[in-house]
Amino acid sequence: MASRFTRSNGTGWMFAGPAVFLVGTFLLLPFGFAFILSFTNQRLVSPNPTSFVGLSNYQQLLGVATLRLSPERDADGAVVTDAEGQPQFPAVRGFTRNNPDFPQYNGMREWFSIGLGQDRLVVLARDLVFMKAIVNTVVFVLVVAPVQGGLALCLALLINQRLRGINVFRTIYFMPVVVSIVVVSLLWRFIYSPDNGLLNNMLGTLSFGLIPTVDWLGNPSTALGSIIAMSIWQAVGFHMVIWLSGLQTISPTLYEAAELEGASKWQGFRYVTWPGLRNTAVLVLIVITMQAFALFAQIDVMTRGGPLDSTQTIVFQAVERGYGKQDISGGSAISVILFVIVLTISLTQRYLTRERR
Repeated sequence: MASRFTRSNGTGWMFAGPAVFLVGTFLLLPFGFAFILSFTNQRLVSPNPTSFVGLSNYQQLLGVATLRLSPERDADGAVVTDAEGQPQFPAVRGFTRNNPDFPQYNGMREWFSIGLGQDRLVVLARDLVFMKAIVNTVVFVLVVAPVQGGLALCLALLINQRLRGINVFRTIYFMPVVVSIVVVSLLWRFIYSPDNGLLNNMLGTLSFGLIPTVDWLGNPSTALGSIIAMSIWQAVGFHMVIWLSGLQTISPTLYEAAELEGASKWQGFRYVTWPGLRNTAVLVLIVITMQAFALFAQIDVMTRGGPLDSTQTIVFQAVERGYGKQDISGGSAISVILFVIVLTISLTQRYLTRERR
């Protein structure tokens, strides 16, 4: 005869069963296939049979090397300079294009370089586009996470008031969240348009024509920043609601006690509000980070990774490799790399924000 504990445990599994089945079918099982395929040369359409290639996909994606170049010198030993007086260095392609003396550099491309005294240290990447995607994604996360989280907290503090009509503002702030991200991306593409776009028209009007027209999405120096601004605006209402739920769990008696002690508004926030939002802050930070690493729709609709790969992201590269180039193994390897990065960052955030006794 089953005990009460066994019956309650079985009831719990019965309720959790559909969720476990869906998570296992649509998340765990596909990731397992992606992990296995990342060690093969699988393609969507190929006459060649699939074979095991080990870590070659990861080596191709993450391959990085450094090359130290010394300036060229003439017969007398003097440094050769160009028309601007800058020292000339050997061409990087002389080391990366089938050079038998440097086989480790074959097929690599220059990523960036830094000066080391008179020498020049060149960083090479085997897959330059993917390296740019990693850098762009990290920059996106580092900017969006604090700015979006801080702005959402400010909005939550503003609307956490007992004022007439405050629900109207809550609806307005949350409205961009319920609109499809594709629709929002199309709308902002029109706003950023260099041809009579709203932003350029507004800046031109306010500056009386002193600010020139800017191609926000067509300029490599402004494209990623434009997408960051749009993404912050679109999702800030969602995180505002999370902050608001945390604010409403703080007991009003704590604020009354702080007022009796003569605490200022800032002291009340520092010693009452912020400690009460500790768990909420951890949740918001982790959610923003995961959403930021999943950046795809805005890139796909607004820039397609351009211009000059300035808006490439990890997820966009995974989709582009897997479906655009039909390289299933490469797209799977990118997915595994993204999983490891997000998992590591999430665990690190959880550890750093843990409650210390």
